[in-house]
Amino acid sequence: MYNILFEFGIPFTLVRLIKLCLNETYSRVRVGKYLCDLFPIRRGLKQGDTLSSLLFNFAVEYAIGRDQVNQDGFKLNGTRQGLVYADDINILGGSIHSVKGNAEALLVGSKETGIEVNADKTKYMVIYRDQNAGRNHTMKIYNCSFEKVGQLKYFGATLTI
Repeated sequence: MYNILFEFGIPFTLVRLIKLCLNETYSRVRVGKYLCDLFPIRRGLKQGDTLSSLLFNFAVEYAIGRDQVNQDGFKLNGTRQGLVYADDINILGGSIHSVKGNAEALLVGSKETGIEVNADKTKYMVIYRDQNAGRNHTMKIYNCSFEKVGQLKYFGATLTI
């Protein structure tokens, strides 16, 4: 993760502060008046920590950007679009080919960064001009199957084809 931050130009001082948050972190639990001894936090950040979503977004951006072979996809103002927030990723595309290519790029890149893709919760949507095109309802990539949907929710807004 630290190398990813350096690649994005994050200054060494900030990366060192992030390391301090991720390593050598301890916590205590209070039950009534009793306060237990310190114990180490061995993995990650506390749930809800604002730093976790920021680090996740860097990791996803790095994972998707690693595979520059497929530059196709749903473009808005000339740039490829994927909707990412916290642990939700929505990849949009104008064809099944572009969605599949971008999903493959995400799966390959995610292995490098340690991101786990939950295939059961992952859905895809293809935005067509011809609504009868691309009738496949399941897309299989490697050992993962993704269900096709006609609408996605993002920040409470419903996106439909």
